Amino acid sequence: MKPFGIIGTAVLFCLVGAAAPAYAQGHEQAKPEQKQAHTQQQPRAQQQSRAQQQPRAQQQSRPQQQPRAQQQPRAQQQPRAQQQSRPQQQPRAQQQPRAQQQPRAQQQPRAQQTPTSPGGNRAGNMAGNREVAGRQPTPGRTVSLKGGGSASLRPNGQIRSINRNGTQIQRNLHGGRTVVSERGGARIVTTGRGNGYVQRAYVTRGGRSYYSRTFYDHGAYRVGIYRGYNYGGYHYYGYYPGYWYRPGFYGWAYNPWATPVYWGMGIGGWGWGGSPWYGYYGGYFAPYPMYPSAAFWLTDYLIAANLQAAYADRAEANADAAPSYDQGASNYGNGEGQAVNSGPVMLTPEVKQAIAEEVKAQLAADQQQSSGGQGGSPDGQALVPAPANGEVPPALDPARRTFVVDQNITVVSDGQECELTGGDVITRLTDTPDGDQNVTASVSASKRTDCGAGKQVSISVEDLQEMHNHFEEQLNNGMKALAEKQGTGGLPKAPDTGTTASDVPLPPPDTNAAKDLTDQQAAADQTEQQVREETAADSDRRQ
Repeated sequence: MKPFGIIGTAVLFCLVGAAAPAYAQGHEQAKPEQKQAHTQQQPRAQQQSRAQQQPRAQQQSRPQQQPRAQQQPRAQQQPRAQQQSRPQQQPRAQQQPRAQQQPRAQQQPRAQQTPTSPGGNRAGNMAGNREVAGRQPTPGRTVSLKGGGSASLRPNGQIRSINRNGTQIQRNLHGGRTVVSERGGARIVTTGRGNGYVQRAYVTRGGRSYYSRTFYDHGAYRVGIYRGYNYGGYHYYGYYPGYWYRPGFYGWAYNPWATPVYWGMGIGGWGWGGSPWYGYYGGYFAPYPMYPSAAFWLTDYLIAANLQAAYADRAEANADAAPSYDQGASNYGNGEGQAVNSGPVMLTPEVKQAIAEEVKAQLAADQQQSSGGQGGSPDGQALVPAPANGEVPPALDPARRTFVVDQNITVVSDGQECELTGGDVITRLTDTPDGDQNVTASVSASKRTDCGAGKQVSISVEDLQEMHNHFEEQLNNGMKALAEKQGTGGLPKAPDTGTTASDVPLPPPDTNAAKDLTDQQAAADQTEQQVREETAADSDRRQ
């Protein structure tokens, strides 16, 4: 029994010893299979997250979106295609004598348009709308500042905007700065060193508020009147003329002349020949060779005035950027400059025709105001008609869609920042603002480094209103020039060019404006320096 027990134990030990390596080997083989299964699952998870991320990346560089952007503003895009076949940009005289357009102008209480005043909402509106307009968030980051406030930075570290202690600072993509604050009952806006405006409450007439705006530009003062609009809980301001011309003069400017007029580039004509701005924008803007009516003459006058201002702004932005502002790369998206212009850069005949139609509509509205229109007083004083759409600002008038950009602004198209500069042309596509008081517009014409023609951009109602204010003011300046030149240089003689004062007289200039603007500029310099120091320290900590 004993030997058998020993032998049995030995046999059992051998069997167990032989099975152990086999088990171990099988267990080790099972592990790689589990690992393999696990690694196969990982790609699947990655694919899922990538599939969700890809559209986001594609949205930033979306080349396929161009067709979609082009489809909406079709009416404006066709002109681009036709542009090359019509280099001479001959005005369409047949469209000019549309006396029927006057009713259309009546829809728009244009003369009531009165620009900005110290409104609490608008300052905050501007900083937000100008910097982050677009359907996708712009690249970059927002940082909280010591002592309150916040700053928005571009991916390359540039300051995009600062909101601090009731002051908003906005930096454009290629330099240039706008500073807005509200204090002491005044709205102070600086748009460069040595220029800007101060706006204060002025008078109330017929339940409407009017504001005085004192502009200060390198030592010179001028004053304007602006009517307030309260729309959607926000304040907007529309240009209000201090006088109107006689009705017959507006009709003379609106209707076709008996014979088209040639107006040259030299002395006795435009006088632009040899001007630096004209040579610089020569590939973008070509005046009409002949003028069948004053409306087309005024169209070229308006465009030229904006391009001259854009040329001056360009030099000033560079000078302002030089000492302390690193502009860095102008486009930081996917390296392909999706928002920047890559198509033809020229004001097509069709785009210029759209501007001419806006000119004619405004002339018709002004004629109505000057003749009393709705609500003319017994003494013939021109009064403002009741708004067709309540307190809707002129920038949202459904009858007006074409806007000439008056100054540099940065907007966003499909997540990419780009800039619009003076003389670019946009077409408003939507009439109802979103929650941020932005509407969608299409770029109808732009210069080489600006937002590409055909791109859709989200733009603030405030910016559109300021473009329209500038348009009205320039049109008044153009009418003044015509009143002086009519009957000379081939221009036909006009009827009575006398004027009638508006019901709101021009106020005296605010002689404190220069100091207010200088003080605000110095405070903005200090704030930007503090932000640079804080954000630099924050970057060092994060590294």
